[in-house]
Amino acid sequence: MSVDDDPTARGAAMAREKLAQAKADAAKRGQLPRREPRRKAAGPRRDAGDPQLFGRAIRELLAARGWEQSAAVGAVFGRWIDIVGPDLAAHTKPESFDDGEVLVVADSTAWATQVRLLARTLVRRLNEELGDGTVTKVKVRGPQNAPRPTGGLRVTGSRGPGDTYG
Repeated sequence: MSVDDDPTARGAAMAREKLAQAKADAAKRGQLPRREPRRKAAGPRRDAGDPQLFGRAIRELLAARGWEQSAAVGAVFGRWIDIVGPDLAAHTKPESFDDGEVLVVADSTAWATQVRLLARTLVRRLNEELGDGTVTKVKVRGPQNAPRPTGGLRVTGSRGPGDTYG
């Protein structure tokens, strides 16, 4: 089947020719097509009480209150397993974000050491999620044992185990 036999192909070819002709005529007149998109016509504006899309309302609220970064950090903390992987996420959790520093808590000293070795990679990965330069440092804290209890276990004035047999 040739182009002459197919009416759709003939119509498309004719449309291309007419478009090329119109562009050439406009170029001769000095009226080239616009490169930038047209602006939307000014229509009625929304009032503050008008209903709006939920996502837009949330974005506007976050921007008005200055909570964009806090919300982004919270989202990253919520998706920790997706960002660092299941193995690392099983033994670590992000605890806080302050002035570009993320505090990560590990459940053992071995995992704390592992996170310290991966700190640069973790900073890069977090900045991919939050925006370049948001995270500058990863601080790692290992497991925290309770402080040793004072009093109650020792007798005031004793000299240790020697007192028992003295």
